[in-house]
Amino acid sequence: MNDTHDKGNISPTVELFQLIVYTPTFILGLLFNIMALSFLFFKVKKLSESTVYMIALIFLDTLLLFTLPFKIISYHLQDSWNLGSVFCSTLESLYFVNMYGSILISLCICVDRYIAIQYPFVALTLRSIKKAAMVCALICLGTSVGTVSTFQLHGKGHNISSCFHNFSKSTWENAGLFSTLQIIFFGSMAAMTFCTAQTVRCLRRHRNPENPQTHSTRAERIVVTNLVAFLVCFTPYHVAYFVYFLVKNNIVHISFQQVLRDTVQVTLCWANLNCCLDGVCYYFVLKESLEDTLQNSEKRATQKP
Repeated sequence: MNDTHDKGNISPTVELFQLIVYTPTFILGLLFNIMALSFLFFKVKKLSESTVYMIALIFLDTLLLFTLPFKIISYHLQDSWNLGSVFCSTLESLYFVNMYGSILISLCICVDRYIAIQYPFVALTLRSIKKAAMVCALICLGTSVGTVSTFQLHGKGHNISSCFHNFSKSTWENAGLFSTLQIIFFGSMAAMTFCTAQTVRCLRRHRNPENPQTHSTRAERIVVTNLVAFLVCFTPYHVAYFVYFLVKNNIVHISFQQVLRDTVQVTLCWANLNCCLDGVCYYFVLKESLEDTLQNSEKRATQKP
């Protein structure tokens, strides 16, 4: 859950990298997330389990996106944060908590899709809009508990002078926090990889060999793209975070700690690309789905006597 985790100035290279990545991530992410939400609220006439999860995911991603301009400002200010300790802690809470909320919602989308395709009859009892909404509410409530931790990242009773970095020593000694975040990510990664592999296998069994460009083929492309985006965005940060935690707690000894510290910052910045990719992916999925629905309606209309 940490960005820069010890005292020291931010590398100019890292600051430039952040500016280059966060600017288009914020603009494009906000644009496509709003467009996807507009489709969900104004174009999709009937909610489904998938659309409930999509709404929750896009909502969490959008909240995280709003923190990015302040993150750029905080890195530019270095140790001169002057927007208040409470405001800083609130931003850090939105940033870190929503990132792991997004990971869990992405897992739910993947598992829900797997159950619907692999076990269609069981899905009739396991899946419902109400259950999907309850799962989303539980995830939001559960991750919100993490707010307690984010308000203590800089230590208790300290006036925050560096937002999003220079966290306290006690934060790095919190093995429980570290273990929880690693389990959330690597557990989600393992489950999503399994569900995606099984979903693709099932879709290929039902593919029409005479017509390869079927709905089944398109569905395969969507589920694989979602998994690849998830792995590419989040894996580098969690690996770097794991190694840096070991170094900070003197479990592993290396001489290039500053380089590793910059690596953690860069990979966390890279992980936030997922907020933009989610919006882009689900916007086009919804757009394509709506076009298919309209085409099918037109076909049925023309076939009527």
